[in-house]
Amino acid sequence: MYKKKKEELKRDLVKFSKSKEYYKKIGKAWKRGYLFYGPPGTGKSTMIAAMANFLDYDVYDLELTTVRDNTQLRRLLIDTSAKSIIVIEDIDCSLDLTGQRRKKEEEKEDGDEKSILKKMMENEDENTADSKVTLSGLLNFVDGLWSACGGERIIVFTTNFVDKLDPALVRKGRMDNHIELSYCCFEAFKVLAKNYLDVEESELFEEIKRLLEDKEIKMTPADIAENMLPKSENEGSETCLKRLIQVLKEAKRKVEDDVEEKKRETEEKEKAETAPNEGEQ
Repeated sequence: MYKKKKEELKRDLVKFSKSKEYYKKIGKAWKRGYLFYGPPGTGKSTMIAAMANFLDYDVYDLELTTVRDNTQLRRLLIDTSAKSIIVIEDIDCSLDLTGQRRKKEEEKEDGDEKSILKKMMENEDENTADSKVTLSGLLNFVDGLWSACGGERIIVFTTNFVDKLDPALVRKGRMDNHIELSYCCFEAFKVLAKNYLDVEESELFEEIKRLLEDKEIKMTPADIAENMLPKSENEGSETCLKRLIQVLKEAKRKVEDDVEEKKRETEEKEKAETAPNEGEQ
């Protein structure tokens, strides 16, 4: 995460933790919602742990697929303590709560009304076979009447695919702060280099910076960290950094090869389409 964005998040957390009287004044539940989104391995779960350590809050990891219904969901909320972070990770994979609300699709082929009704009933049975938590129930959990029970709570959703989420679920007032955690930048690399290798400066940093700033190379902080881990006790920091440079170069070559392959396939397809048909000659 960029240093500026990280400082903004820390200020936001401190402000929230000291705003009891303000929330009481405006008549709102003392809670705040965060949406962390980005590719896998970009540090969303790690960020939640850092927030909990920073504020000294408890963490409740809520797995929606194990919750029977909306009533149990409310009961779980009541059981959480103040000064806590309630986490629902990978919200896009939790039940059938995400994505746009179902829209009626036009039938491209004429069909029997009974068969259409049968399909609708089958879909309904499939979606309610396990957990009966609904989108409405989750919305009430986040900022409905029951969310006002207790105080000083933070609710965090994480997702790899933010476009799949229903707008009602992530609007301001529910998820107040949307934070993207993306591929590794040079600033993030320097933090990792300090943590993993105890290195703050190196003549190899310039080449690593050039590679990380290449938009074609998309490596997550988890990938970068894994490639900086010493493979043996005798392996020094310079060897680890050189290995990372090699991995970044290989990633760039792979992207270039994929582009060339797609270009070649497109050219061959166009050539086949424009070539005269042998049967017509």
